[in-house]
Amino acid sequence: MFTDLNRAEIIGNITNDLNLRTTGTGTSVLSFGVATNRRYKSQNSDEWQEETNFHNVVVWGRQAETLAQRAKKGTRLYISGRLTTRSWDDQEGKKNYKTEIVAETISLISRYEQGPSSSSDYEKSSSSKSTSSKASNAEEIIDPDDLPF
Repeated sequence: MFTDLNRAEIIGNITNDLNLRTTGTGTSVLSFGVATNRRYKSQNSDEWQEETNFHNVVVWGRQAETLAQRAKKGTRLYISGRLTTRSWDDQEGKKNYKTEIVAETISLISRYEQGPSSSSDYEKSSSSKSTSSKASNAEEIIDPDDLPF
């Protein structure tokens, strides 16, 4: 017998400022948007088309606090989690719905403010890191070859 599966995995860039809040019980919750792109060949012509999708993401607890300190608009992330849809009634009594990815695993792929644009840029920045003014910065650039995916 098969069990149910609710899994979402995306790689994309943060599209807006991160919104870190605290619930009434003191739990941190972070929400933000992520854009993903898909390239496909048009059926009517042999031209390549690009489609962008926008996803709402929610992160809870300590992971929310940590991500809020390390990421910002433009940061590229890998996100794995589950889909959920919540609903609420607005002031006029209209029912509203929002589908979100509740993140369970998040990995920073690049940082907007420091991330290299290519592996050759990474090699240049890592070889000159000791002489640069950023050498005293505690955060380092992540080597894409060290990522598990």
